[in-house]
Amino acid sequence: MPESAEAPRDEVMPLTVVAQRGDQDRRDETCKPVASRVRRMISYVRNDDSYRVLAIFSIICGISCIGMKALISSVKAKERKNDREASARLSKEAKKFGIISIVTLYAFLISIFCLLALVSYLLTLKD
Repeated sequence: MPESAEAPRDEVMPLTVVAQRGDQDRRDETCKPVASRVRRMISYVRNDDSYRVLAIFSIICGISCIGMKALISSVKAKERKNDREASARLSKEAKKFGIISIVTLYAFLISIFCLLALVSYLLTLKD
């Protein structure tokens, strides 16, 4: 190959900027579906009258047997949309059991650490 065909390695080629092209437009196009999905999810959580999201969260981050009771109440409340009184009672029950599940787990975890600290303190007094 002739030397004129090869570009020198030290040469810096400037990048040209073309309006409405490049990464900016593609990034906007790919973010739009994600943003709309997030908005839909947030609106679903805000408009959740039967507290199903709270019930599922209480199963994962709470005492799961109480969280299951919350989920059952939530599903029953969603099924009985025609009977407003029963639906309101069941959704209130789902909310109550969901909160109890989460609070009970964290109270249990805090009490374990407090008891460990107390036992450690009592063992140091014994010696």
